[in-house]
Amino acid sequence: MSFDPLSCRYPSRRYPITARNGMVCTGSNLASAAGLHILREGGNAIDAAAACAAALTVVEPTSNGLGSDNFAIVWVKDHIYGLNSSGPAPAGISIEKVKERYPTETMPPAGWAPVTVPGAPAGWAALVKRFGRLSLKEDLAPAIAYADEGFFLPPCTAAVYEKDAEEYRRILGEDSRFAPWFRTFTKNGRAPRFGEMIRLPDHARTLRLIAESDGEAFYKGEIADAIVRQSRRDGGYFEKEDLACFKPSWVDPVSVNYRGYDVWEIPPNGQGIVALMALNILKEFDFPDDIYANESARTRHLQFEAMKMAFADGIHYITDPDYMKIDYHELLKPDYGRIRAGQITDRAGLPPALTLPGSDTVYMCTADGEGNMVSLIQSNYDGFGSGIVIDGYGIAMQNRGADFSLNPADANALAPGKRSYHTIIPGFLSRNGKAVGPFGVMGAYMQPQGHVQVLTNMLDFGMNPQQALDAPRWQWIRDRHFAVEDGFPREAARGLQAMGHEIHYNDPEAFFGRGQIIIRLDSGALVSGCEPRTDSCTACW
Repeated sequence: MSFDPLSCRYPSRRYPITARNGMVCTGSNLASAAGLHILREGGNAIDAAAACAAALTVVEPTSNGLGSDNFAIVWVKDHIYGLNSSGPAPAGISIEKVKERYPTETMPPAGWAPVTVPGAPAGWAALVKRFGRLSLKEDLAPAIAYADEGFFLPPCTAAVYEKDAEEYRRILGEDSRFAPWFRTFTKNGRAPRFGEMIRLPDHARTLRLIAESDGEAFYKGEIADAIVRQSRRDGGYFEKEDLACFKPSWVDPVSVNYRGYDVWEIPPNGQGIVALMALNILKEFDFPDDIYANESARTRHLQFEAMKMAFADGIHYITDPDYMKIDYHELLKPDYGRIRAGQITDRAGLPPALTLPGSDTVYMCTADGEGNMVSLIQSNYDGFGSGIVIDGYGIAMQNRGADFSLNPADANALAPGKRSYHTIIPGFLSRNGKAVGPFGVMGAYMQPQGHVQVLTNMLDFGMNPQQALDAPRWQWIRDRHFAVEDGFPREAARGLQAMGHEIHYNDPEAFFGRGQIIIRLDSGALVSGCEPRTDSCTACW
């Protein structure tokens, strides 16, 4: 039988899904199945999140991997916790060293220069050690089985694979440093296709080492030795101390109150406060309590302007908090929102010129019957990351350091041991001290824009979680340039253009992200919304 797996001739209809004992939402049916398996084996929402995160490094390597970072928001026993497992630049790197080797004014996207210490394996171990019910070895078992036994490539991941493989062929060329990437992720140089079997035996081996050592092998053992050895061989900057000294950070999530709900994000170096700043501005305006008000030019104009203002401030200030020039809490105070709201006119504004690049990430959320919930996000940053794969271990090293500036005067200037501005942001909702649930939209600088859109869809316009994700999205690209999806209302687009916005349908620069949502109703029912733009799946019981 021959068919196009991405063909959508007729619209698909999805409704929210309900469950009682547990729920897992990811961008992969296999990852969701891994999380559900762990729940049914006696694990809790934290164990399920670790299982999903590890499985996604196998089944969606186009967006995350063993060399990724991750962030999580965890709700346990009516208390909220944040985990920042993003790694710093190695101690041996500097702006001067990068400029000596690369004739560029910006950080190179490939090779060892943009590689920072991977945080994902340490993040899994920290979550499970503090809140899990099972062992890390038990939680990683499904991911190891997928890597060892193989899996069939689903349609959306296959499409991204093909695009990325072509891009990596162009960028990496014949450079021998990148040969392990081609051996690991292609079939004799070509991308695997929809329905083809993929096996990742080196990946399985590394997952076993991580599982059996509670992550220690990655940072102080055999895997760390391999990373440092290859870095030295190929002109990288890593030494053993860079990995051995890394620890994830438990942090206090930050919030603003929007329409009676507390919206929680991870504080800097993540960009979650950009979403909070935009909501802090938008709460100064009233919107009709009508699902169709979301389609009006006025609604979109206010959202566009709030988002541009939040980004202008966020990109100017956000970096490793140890290097920030201001207390970021100042940007979340009500006075900030009122001042910025007062600066919005009926014309499109022009913030400082910048272009927001795209990248790839995975987002997942889990919940169990005891009330525990997890919002977790994990990323290579750009596709498969830096193009560096640790030979014999299958570890694709992320390129998060590509966001560093090589201008020493910039807040996010590269420095040894510094963490970069980080795009990945998990979100969480609570009300009156009780959990409502986790939410997130992956996709680089689309993420705070996606958070604002799905939250306003639910809290202003009464959409259920599935509708909130299904609704056509917009993305600010730069200046007055906004990309919109095909379903974006044409009448609103015309009204926005009359206000001075530039509206672009089918914009090749745009990526509208992929999201998941779980909420708990007052009845105790778990309700999910699952992303229609990818291979998403809700698994529950």
